[in-house]
Amino acid sequence: MDVVVVAAEIAPWSKTGGLGDVAGALPRALAQRGHRVMAISPRYKRDAGQKDTGLRGRFHLFGVDHDAAYFLEDRDGVRHVFIDNPAFLRAGIYGDARGAFSDNLFRYALLCRAALDAASRVPIHKSQRVSDDAVFHANDWHTGLLPSYLASTLRPNGRFGGAAVVLGLHNLGHHGSAPADQFAGLDLPMRFWPTVDMHGRVNPLKAGIVSADWLVAVSPTYARQITESAHGFGLDGLLTARRDRLVGILNGVDDAWDPAADRHLPATFDADDLAGKAACKRALQEELGLPVRPDVPLFGLIARLDHQKGIDLVEAVAPWLLQQDVQLIMLGSGAPKYAAFLEDARRRWPRRVASKVGFDEALAHRIEAGADLFLMPSRFEPCGLNQMYSMRYGTVPIVHATGGLADTVMTVDPSHDRGTGWAFRSFDVEAFQQAIGWAMLTYTRFPAAWRRIQRRGMTTDFSWNRAAERYERVYAAARASRT
Repeated sequence: MDVVVVAAEIAPWSKTGGLGDVAGALPRALAQRGHRVMAISPRYKRDAGQKDTGLRGRFHLFGVDHDAAYFLEDRDGVRHVFIDNPAFLRAGIYGDARGAFSDNLFRYALLCRAALDAASRVPIHKSQRVSDDAVFHANDWHTGLLPSYLASTLRPNGRFGGAAVVLGLHNLGHHGSAPADQFAGLDLPMRFWPTVDMHGRVNPLKAGIVSADWLVAVSPTYARQITESAHGFGLDGLLTARRDRLVGILNGVDDAWDPAADRHLPATFDADDLAGKAACKRALQEELGLPVRPDVPLFGLIARLDHQKGIDLVEAVAPWLLQQDVQLIMLGSGAPKYAAFLEDARRRWPRRVASKVGFDEALAHRIEAGADLFLMPSRFEPCGLNQMYSMRYGTVPIVHATGGLADTVMTVDPSHDRGTGWAFRSFDVEAFQQAIGWAMLTYTRFPAAWRRIQRRGMTTDFSWNRAAERYERVYAAARASRT
């Protein structure tokens, strides 16, 4: 089938988190399974490797006509289309140090309009255009208006009459909400006001939820949790009403995260030979100025510095943890108060803590490879990727049992010799500390059991091919619902 993935970010060209990873990896997996795939995202940076198609679109939004140019880059069997407009050419994707950009509703309405136009005009393969019964895979609030624009602009003109829209739900914490008077700028007929209206405000995510043909949350547990008030962010009622069209599919792990072939590592390794992992630990300690000790439990943390990620829980447990004979390496960017914690911890415990505030993809790979344990105490986590990266790299995760973390990390059960990490259920310091304690005890006292835990994690199938097969079934159901 023809699949058109539309997302606000797509790795490796743009990424702030899991959405970028998914939008980069899923299209490749679908193409490898024989589908014709187009992936569309904004062009946030000029890239000489992208070819100008010569095609242009013009869209009336917020009282002004806006031009968009379409650039191409074919990679790994996927036709990537980048929407070029000055509104996307900024230092940040969604905002800067002063906060979110005030015109984000316009920017992502433009993405939706231009993506549909590009899909109707840019060939998906050689000279063949996207079929009228294609599947559009929209993602999060940024593309929540896509089904509305499809219904108001292209279908009335005989294009994409049989096309289906699947909306991926990566994080319900962000709605893209805006004041009601912004609706006039969206260039949608008034009949669409009930679709976007939520408590008297424009809500693109709500619009996508009520108008997409199918909804896919990024883990089975998250699909259940978002129908509950504690995790639904006010959308739980709408999602409950659409439960028959809501499924959960775990994200996969990109091939770039493979310890046997990772170009960022000083040494490679696999589940049968961990000598390279020991070398990675030694090199990481040297790189970040920590004492080179193969015996010390080395903890890693890589996260967006945000309330969601439970950084405050790490901060609360740090004085106890760092009284132990351990090392801790932290990497992340985000809220200033959490960035201050990373810096303060490094200054307070210079021989036990190394930290870096910022995004460093290569260092993230080296931390996953060199650490022994990984901390991921998220308050909520739709899917999560770092816990899967960790297991693939033989780094045992300690996670809060929520969303995709609960679906992927099986708590160690010594009596039955099973499990891949520790998942604590109560989100509090005591439960987190207890999980860390069990992990450290196992690491220091029971090395053979630790090795078996590593091996189970490293051999678990988190491939994108597995996930893509499940997406195919959803796409087929969505197309069937249009006939």
